[in-house]
Amino acid sequence: MARAHARENDPRAASRALAASEGLLEQAKDAGGDEPAWIDFYHHARLSADAAEVFRDLKNPKAALAWNQQAAAMPPGVFTRSVGMRLAIVGTAHLQARDLGLGLELGNRSVDILARVRSSRALDYVREFSTALAPWRREPAVRDFIHRTRTELAIGGPR
Repeated sequence: MARAHARENDPRAASRALAASEGLLEQAKDAGGDEPAWIDFYHHARLSADAAEVFRDLKNPKAALAWNQQAAAMPPGVFTRSVGMRLAIVGTAHLQARDLGLGLELGNRSVDILARVRSSRALDYVREFSTALAPWRREPAVRDFIHRTRTELAIGGPR
């Protein structure tokens, strides 16, 4: 729900939904016992990764990067698509914070990974990253990145 509110640019509703999610996770942890199988994958580290995306969408890179610090590392060989998408999310947050160097580094790592998977959703994350490069579109490293996404992923660049 928080991600939907962030996509609608509603920071208050997104923050409320994140807080509610945190509360529910705490309740589940405190209650002990067996959780239903469908919730096994969802834990605080996963919530943190989702929150990083929420705050990237809200163009709040400081919060996005802080939440990303709490997200668990995911091995690329196991969660290939998720790792590639998360690199694009964090790279975009760095671009929003005006850090082109680290943003491009993460963007290129994202392409390294996502070039090995077939996923229209993953390509959307790279497109969003590429859009965030618009202020630097004349930089040679940005032009190289855009060329790379065109040739390796068939994605256009910033306008």
